[in-house]
Amino acid sequence: ASQEELKAAYRRLCMLYHPDKHRDPELKTQAELLFNLVHQAYEVLSDPQTRAIYDIYGRRGLEMEGWEVVERKRTPAEIREEFERLQREREERRLQQRTNPKGTISVGIDATDLFDRYDEEYEDVPGSSFPQIEINKMHISQSIEAPLTATDTAILSGNLSTQNGNGGGSINLALRRVTSAKGWGELEFGAGDLQGPLFGLKIFRNLTPRCFITTNCALQFSSRGIRPGLTTVLARNLDKNTMGYLQWRWGIQSAMNTSIVRDTKTSHFTVALQLGIPHSFMMVSYQHKFQDEDQTRVKGSLKAGFFGTIVEYGAERKISRHSILGATVSVGVPQGVSLKIKLNRASQTYFFPVHLTDQLLPSAVFYATVGPLVIYFAMHRLIIRPYLRAQKERELEKQRESTASDILQKKQEAEAAVRLMQESVRRIIEAEEARMGLIVVNAWYGKFVNDNSRKNEKVKVIDVTVPLQCLVKDSKLILTEASKAGLPGFYDPCVGEEKSLKVLYQFRGVLHQVMSADNEALRIPKQ
Repeated sequence: ASQEELKAAYRRLCMLYHPDKHRDPELKTQAELLFNLVHQAYEVLSDPQTRAIYDIYGRRGLEMEGWEVVERKRTPAEIREEFERLQREREERRLQQRTNPKGTISVGIDATDLFDRYDEEYEDVPGSSFPQIEINKMHISQSIEAPLTATDTAILSGNLSTQNGNGGGSINLALRRVTSAKGWGELEFGAGDLQGPLFGLKIFRNLTPRCFITTNCALQFSSRGIRPGLTTVLARNLDKNTMGYLQWRWGIQSAMNTSIVRDTKTSHFTVALQLGIPHSFMMVSYQHKFQDEDQTRVKGSLKAGFFGTIVEYGAERKISRHSILGATVSVGVPQGVSLKIKLNRASQTYFFPVHLTDQLLPSAVFYATVGPLVIYFAMHRLIIRPYLRAQKERELEKQRESTASDILQKKQEAEAAVRLMQESVRRIIEAEEARMGLIVVNAWYGKFVNDNSRKNEKVKVIDVTVPLQCLVKDSKLILTEASKAGLPGFYDPCVGEEKSLKVLYQFRGVLHQVMSADNEALRIPKQ
């Protein structure tokens, strides 16, 4: 809004809420309150410095501690820089308390006895009528970050692995420094019970705005001597959604790899080719992203090389605010059939690969595909959905309780504003009737229930006919892209829930109806 538009709106609201225009003592008191609120808002928006902060950061910018030391003579740009400095200091204080833990737990399950069972082997074994399912491998890894300064971070990580009774572990310490906006470097030190000390250096650098390079050098000390390794990755943005990668790895399992990754709002596509020792392969994968609130994704891939051929397909879905559950079926020659179940919970990952059979059995493929689907939909209907519904109700109730006093105050202010608008609205309607212009017949704001599946939910709306008619100017009503709960004469009738505005209006003697989402811009009459 320009300064002229601000002044015009300020004058209009001052005339509406000026205490001298109301003789009734109660209305006069309410008018004084609203008049002061309008005046405070105009003081902020008419000052270039405070408006520069409010336009970007809202009220929290005005309430930021440290403003008392800012000189009032500074320009809006200097004020913005000062605010960002204060915000950076606050972020640095928060960094001291942040460790960003990440972890992975993988449990390998051998269930081949379900499908590759040979009864003659178990004739004399007690309890042999039940298939033997056992855990044959496990892997646990964990890492934490400790910010030392705004540019330096220490990363401590460790892992333990075991397979068929044999295992080992290692611990690593990395020190990362951001050298500039274009790059960073990292030193790594590690040691383990199966391998000797490890020293590594990793460097990241942006070569151009569309191209970067990563180099990782490592020296692994062992009883067989020093084993050096070098990995270099060159990446480039081919277009807005596509990246191309070239990777060269020298040392243990040397290889060259090239891949193209295309990631859009609705899909993720990867094609890769690797030539190396001992494995060379070609891989194509595709993932479709459904635009639903559960962030459902369906994926499939084909990988073929010297080790054989593997086909994988699966899906993943968000089951709560911080949890994503996924399942993938892997069918390969000579690998057999496996089912991989993965649960991401915040920054923790739980992975359960279940090996079903060493052969290509249609029954194993069928049960690996259908079994997880049946279990998921049963759990979703009987456990997950009721739990999420109850959790959402608890959160809404908690939000209502915490904002109850504020909403009550807003409601009282809105009701007072409506009473003060009555005379102005009467004059506006007379003027609009004379020119056969825009007359708001009825208007409601809040939660509407139109879907039969939600028929048990309660409608929560308020009548906003008077406030909307008061906003009509020259037979037009224009609302911007912002929550309508902040408009004069409005308040939030259902905190935390989806709201809409429904308007029945008359224009040129013809009735019209329009429905608008809470944060959607509205302009009537429609062209």
